Amino acid sequence: MQIILAVVIGLLYAAGVYLMLRRNIVKLIIGVSFLGHATNLLIFTVGNLSRRAAALIPAGAQLPPEPIADPLPQALILTAIVIGFGAVSFAIVLLRGLYHSQESDDLDAMRIVEN
Repeated sequence: MQIILAVVIGLLYAAGVYLMLRRNIVKLIIGVSFLGHATNLLIFTVGNLSRRAAALIPAGAQLPPEPIADPLPQALILTAIVIGFGAVSFAIVLLRGLYHSQESDDLDAMRIVEN
């Protein structure tokens, strides 16, 4: 399973970098999103893929009865997903306003606004 996820992570990083190098702003946003998803999968994979019990210790026990899963990578990934969603949503709103003012989504075709 970790080999498959390593390949998927590599493909997401490669696709993200490729899309970020294009001249289209929509592709740039999708590329940044791919990089975020690849990083989330990387943290998930490093956090050890295993089916273990939840990180709860029963009342009156000093140690958990069986090996438990590490909750920290899961919490980090959940936080990163929420922050990434907010950042991509904000970028889409900015892109919409930019497209209405510039009439193009090509980075080279955009006019530079001078004061």
